[in-house]
Amino acid sequence: MIILFTILHVLVCLFLIIVVLLQSGKAADLAGAFGGMGSQTAFGPRGSATILSKATTISAALFMVTSLSLAILYTREGHTSGSVLDKAPLSQPAPAKPATSTPAIPGQAPAPAQQTAPSPAKK
Repeated sequence: MIILFTILHVLVCLFLIIVVLLQSGKAADLAGAFGGMGSQTAFGPRGSATILSKATTISAALFMVTSLSLAILYTREGHTSGSVLDKAPLSQPAPAKPATSTPAIPGQAPAPAQQTAPSPAKK
């Protein structure tokens, strides 16, 4: 059952992507760029619903239904992976290292750390 819903979900996703990309924008005209409403209607120029807009609505509803169905089926089947925090190992604090220092002569500054320069490669 889960495999069937997963295949259906992938098909609905692909169909939804194609339908959304095929549509043109609502404000594709020049007046829409400047906030113009266009016609005498109360809420602006909104044409009748096309086949693509109806297909988008139906496929979006199917996408939500298949998503919820898959989530419910996975939890009922016991495929839950648990929390990420449950899987994380308990970290223990690292033991404190004793400070290693060279005895300093009173009145003398500690010697700076020397950096070794890489030796040039011979050809």
